[in-house]
Amino acid sequence: MIESQGERVRQPQRKRGVIRFEHLLDATETLLTKWPDSDISLALVAKEAEVPLPSIYHFFPNKDAILVALAQRYHAQLAEMARAPLDPAPAGWQDIIRRRQQSGVRFLNDHPSALRLFMGAGVSAEVRTLDLQGNARLAEIRAEEFRHWFDCRGIADLETRLAVSIGVMDGVWAISWSQHRRLTDHYLEESIRASIAYLRCYLPEILPPRS
Repeated sequence: MIESQGERVRQPQRKRGVIRFEHLLDATETLLTKWPDSDISLALVAKEAEVPLPSIYHFFPNKDAILVALAQRYHAQLAEMARAPLDPAPAGWQDIIRRRQQSGVRFLNDHPSALRLFMGAGVSAEVRTLDLQGNARLAEIRAEEFRHWFDCRGIADLETRLAVSIGVMDGVWAISWSQHRRLTDHYLEESIRASIAYLRCYLPEILPPRS
């Protein structure tokens, strides 16, 4: 169950309910894209989705709940991207950082509503907490990827180091969003540079490939 302000989202079990649930999230995404600087309401979501308002309350007790559900969907998509194998193989651990950040920027720029959810000034505490939890999971996935390609024995607290590097990346991206309402190539390069510079404090410049 998704928790939101002490209330639960009713997760659909049947196919028809799943389709309606996802349709409502699609409508919310459309509204966030159309009106990036305006608040939305469940009534607006109902109008956009062309469904009766009570049908939304069947799943979502309030506006924050539907925003959290949408944020969860984005993080699931980002996690799926992070698990996709790199092809060709990375030339070094720095290459992993670069290529994963490039794919993340492409995804977020293609989903401006996700940028607003995760970086907007009015982001709810629930969405922010979910975002931090999602970043921690991404750090675990990234650590698995590092160990898949390279011999990481002797590197202490790899997950923690990668989690901090993701926080550094997020900070740079937030600057880009606040100034341009998108993630620019300039700030992408800055986030890659900043993340690699931080990780160089704990990782050797060259990690031997895993045999």
